[in-house]
Amino acid sequence: MRLDHVSYAAGPDGLDATAGKLAEELGVDLVDGGLHPRFGTRNRVLPLAGGHYLEVVAVLDHPAADDVPFGQAVKARTETGGGWLGWVVAVDDLEPIERRLGRPSVAGNRKRPDGFELLWRQIGVKGLMNDPQLPFFVHWESDPAEHPSQGGHDVELLSVEIAGDPHRVSEWLGEPENHPLDDVDVVWSAPAGVPGLQAVSFRTAHGEVRI
Repeated sequence: MRLDHVSYAAGPDGLDATAGKLAEELGVDLVDGGLHPRFGTRNRVLPLAGGHYLEVVAVLDHPAADDVPFGQAVKARTETGGGWLGWVVAVDDLEPIERRLGRPSVAGNRKRPDGFELLWRQIGVKGLMNDPQLPFFVHWESDPAEHPSQGGHDVELLSVEIAGDPHRVSEWLGEPENHPLDDVDVVWSAPAGVPGLQAVSFRTAHGEVRI
């Protein structure tokens, strides 16, 4: 399995302010990613090298933000001050995961400012809400040439730091504990602490940055 992206919830000061702080740390501006109409959210995006991207996401004043799991998860994280929301794994086929979790995936879409509509299916956000160490899964239906990582050359994602139980995450992913992802390192920390995505390390033009 490979990492698709990492998601950071905006703080109470809003999407632009949060994206601006991350841009200052990474030395690269994030771009307007557009709206998630099904989820009641919008984002700013930083395409990264290696087929990954960083999103900063915020809820809209929209009923979906209270009714749909992803909107609920973002809203809850923002209300606790914002910060890392979770990590997202890309898969070629969601059917085995749907069988394992016992529920169907849901459709997702995001309309970019240029009018293009990205399409995907996802599953596992409820798992993330109940146990923040767990990633959720995405299968892109749009042309790979339109993936949000396109154009990312300046910053590379090196590793994700997860607080929690490696065995629990391994079972969820169906991958070995010592090698859960094929493309980035997973660092396990604070097994007795609050579970979740604790930090992400990036290589930037100015050196390595841990956020």
